[in-house]
Amino acid sequence: MLTRGLRPLLLMRVLAIESSCDESAVAILDRRRGLLAHELYSQIELHRAYGGVVPELASRDHVRRLLPLVVRAMAAADTRPTDLTGVAYTAGPGLIGALLSGAALGRSLAYGWALPAIGVHHLEGHLSRLS
Repeated sequence: MLTRGLRPLLLMRVLAIESSCDESAVAILDRRRGLLAHELYSQIELHRAYGGVVPELASRDHVRRLLPLVVRAMAAADTRPTDLTGVAYTAGPGLIGALLSGAALGRSLAYGWALPAIGVHHLEGHLSRLS
């Protein structure tokens, strides 16, 4: 079984982006070595004054925070785009604007790096951690 670019799945390394609600998160996952790096930015303080998540503010904050998180995670994992075999992003459920922010970045990076972009169901992402 091979991925795009004919790299064996044993060499699989994925950049994962999560932006379904009020946290921006990025991780680098390696099939053999597991979690290589992760970065998280919480929007709790941003939304505190409103007593709950404001979807438009969440979306705009993801746009500001996600790319710097990607840069930091890639550096922490000592990973270059050519080391990756794909880019995953949260495809739902969640706040539509927040999801679109992460999907736009994930799909753009994948396109620019000639990698597959993989939309992942938010709950399946949690469940796969358990198996």
